[in-house]
Amino acid sequence: MFQAFLDFLMEFGIWGLIVHSFLDAVIFPIPAFFTQVSLSILNPSQALWLATAGYIACLIGTPFGYWIGRGLGKGVLEKILKKKWIVQANHMFRKNGEAAVMIGAFTPIPFKVFTILSGFLKFPLWKLIVFAAVGRAVKFYAVGTLFFMYGQTAEHMVKDVSLYIFIIAVPVLLVGLVIKRKLAKKLVHSDKETNQIQVEKD
Repeated sequence: MFQAFLDFLMEFGIWGLIVHSFLDAVIFPIPAFFTQVSLSILNPSQALWLATAGYIACLIGTPFGYWIGRGLGKGVLEKILKKKWIVQANHMFRKNGEAAVMIGAFTPIPFKVFTILSGFLKFPLWKLIVFAAVGRAVKFYAVGTLFFMYGQTAEHMVKDVSLYIFIIAVPVLLVGLVIKRKLAKKLVHSDKETNQIQVEKD
């Protein structure tokens, strides 16, 4: 059934990708990656335009997925997606919501898991959109750039693109989060010292 729907979307070219990317962020269980790759194989010179269209449509769909999570809760995920994906994403959110969205934007776990969970866990919508914008840009444009540069031969390269991005981006992201936490602790400590000095003066 899903394959038939993907074939139907393919007939509409870039508009099919736009629809798929929107649904990818909302509820459809198959990532837009597959439609993007298929269309990029057919027309590599348009690969960056396809990446842009898919990227924008995904960001437009992100708030819709979020509000589904706010309104219907995690139960809707359990009906349409694998339990292991939900467990993994939920664990990532509990540890650090920002990292979960950023990493989830380019992992094999369908992105709608993160948009719906964000709503269910009441993660700030603006943070979801900002971090999704960064992560999804990496995913869409990595695929688009490979096809634009290498043409149809990129088909064999993009199979592991998520893995490569994950290996490179996650360590960088983790280092950034560690630095962010240290700076936050320093600011809190500095504020406490300032308040204490002020109290002593009073």
